[in-house]
Amino acid sequence: MGILSEAHICQCFSRLATQKRNSLVTINGARQKTGQQLVDSVLSLARGLLQLGLQNGDVVAISAFNSDWYLEWILAVAFIGGIVAPLNYRWSFEEARMAMVTIRPKMLVTDESCYYWHSAARGDAIPSLRWHVSLSSPSLDIINKYNMLTAEMLVEQSVIYGSMNYSFAPEGAVIICFTSGTTGRPKGVVISHTALIVQSLAKVAIVGYSEDDVYLHTAPLCHIGGLSSAMAMLMVGACHAFIPKFEATLALEAIEQHHVTSLIIVPAMMADLISSVRLKRIQKGCDSVKKILNGGGGLSDNLIKDATRLFPRAKLLSAYEVRM
Repeated sequence: MGILSEAHICQCFSRLATQKRNSLVTINGARQKTGQQLVDSVLSLARGLLQLGLQNGDVVAISAFNSDWYLEWILAVAFIGGIVAPLNYRWSFEEARMAMVTIRPKMLVTDESCYYWHSAARGDAIPSLRWHVSLSSPSLDIINKYNMLTAEMLVEQSVIYGSMNYSFAPEGAVIICFTSGTTGRPKGVVISHTALIVQSLAKVAIVGYSEDDVYLHTAPLCHIGGLSSAMAMLMVGACHAFIPKFEATLALEAIEQHHVTSLIIVPAMMADLISSVRLKRIQKGCDSVKKILNGGGGLSDNLIKDATRLFPRAKLLSAYEVRM
């Protein structure tokens, strides 16, 4: 049962299911969900994980492109007292194997970007693994090839036994976040519910996120910058717009289509956005964007000038923890 005196990232569910019950909170291409639909999806997956046998404190490794499904997996695992270990889809399997041997996950969840990990991870490669799951909905041939379960299978087999409440892993752990590995092998850092919520609330206060925001997920959910911004948006009841990974053209299309108001960038991303606009000779700016959080280094004077032209109504802020 949830301990009401302690912070838990799933405490946002009551707000989403009431104040945002009929409002869009996730957009992933043609797939869109209201606050109530998001909560229902997370709880259905949580029931399926419990029925499968996932237990309090078990670690679930996830490697995938950004999507609403990825966010739902993070929340579902956290809800039942599990610990999520987001792994970088850019890693080689050997890098991923070293990380997983350290954290001993019971389950590996991937999308098509890392399906081959499932074959490589069997046998003695990662002894702790019990379950292999596809985050997306692949063909039957793919399911059989990699001997995977799917999220749909877990949800279909779940049984409602009455009301559910969130649980905590030992010591309040919820995320194992890995460094980039640029100075050696990746190192995992355990982050508690409280720590993640405090960082997310700091972003709400400093950036000024609100329920009126439409946040574009340009930062990968395997990085703390993307994770804490996602949690901040859940807390205020904002809308999440997903693209699989950052590409300037995709980002600009999403900004225009969904009237995006906020996003995270690093200098290289901003340079790509500006370059793409110049190549396409786009004259109008992205007027809907009001808040841009920059990390991974300061923007040069020239980038700031160009960014101001591209995003004429946006305020630019810097954050030290965003590393992509």
